[in-house]
Amino acid sequence: MGLARRDLFRLGAAGGGLGLLGALGGWQSRRIAAPKTFEMPLLPVDCASDGGAGALYDPRYSPPRYLTDGGRDALHTPPPRCTEVAGALQEIDLPIIQTTLEVADGRSLPVWAYGGSVPGPILRATLGGRLRVIVGNHSPASHSLHFHGSHELAQDGMRRIAPGEQEIYEFTAGPVGLHPYHCHVPPYACHIGRGMYGTLIVDPPAGRAPASEFVLCLCGFDVDRTGRNDTYAWNGVAGYYERFPLKVQVGELVRIYLVNMVENDSVASFHLHAQTFDVYRSGTAVEPNEHTDLLTLGPAERAILEFRLPRRGRYMFHPHQSHMAERGAMGFIAAV
Repeated sequence: MGLARRDLFRLGAAGGGLGLLGALGGWQSRRIAAPKTFEMPLLPVDCASDGGAGALYDPRYSPPRYLTDGGRDALHTPPPRCTEVAGALQEIDLPIIQTTLEVADGRSLPVWAYGGSVPGPILRATLGGRLRVIVGNHSPASHSLHFHGSHELAQDGMRRIAPGEQEIYEFTAGPVGLHPYHCHVPPYACHIGRGMYGTLIVDPPAGRAPASEFVLCLCGFDVDRTGRNDTYAWNGVAGYYERFPLKVQVGELVRIYLVNMVENDSVASFHLHAQTFDVYRSGTAVEPNEHTDLLTLGPAERAILEFRLPRRGRYMFHPHQSHMAERGAMGFIAAV
């Protein structure tokens, strides 16, 4: 209960300012009424319940039953650190395929997928390395491939690749950092919402400090086709890291390449329980930009996070947008 400035003054006078109190004409101190008891209004049944012991594992947002621990390693673990020298050429085949993705147990939607997966394959290069990316369009719709970062304008991915056609993109990797790639054919929300994105890591020439590394790409899916996302996932599968935590060693350096590729939501965030982390926004800085436990990203924004987990246990992570966390984007990092 708040106090009026005059009441506050009187309480102070009663505690030791009696001379001033007398000089002001003998004001009488007034008893402060106890606050009224607050009564919680009745809540709807679906809000009043805590969901029971299995509340974290809502079957609507659990991973498909055929997936087991380690079944998504190809998506959340970056390839080995690149060692190519400046000017060396790395050739990558990145076909576009139309398929159906089971984003949660029993929840599927048709997607266009770079390399046949959502998100697309993790690409990695060293600063100054040359990339030649061959994109064959095996879907019935036109697409393109646009990389964030710095490159020749002619390689910006604005020309549409018609069904059955092929395009070759060749550019120098840079700057150092974390750069998403995605389709740039309108309607953009439709193409990105159907899974057309992936991650390019560009390492500094001397590399980064040894660490246990993971890519976490936040995805949003409109399975119910209402124009709004109803399912969220890290690396394409809702609830996966809740059921099968990422595993690290106690005390070792952990590096997360974090990317927000959710369409139809203006922002998303990453919150780590019981620990804080260094933030390298876009991965381009040598020194961290901040130290926190919560990072907010707009669409296509990204950051590199570094931290150590000091004790054994499961450390929860999730967006602080509750509808995302509760619909598939809850996960754990297990320190062992």
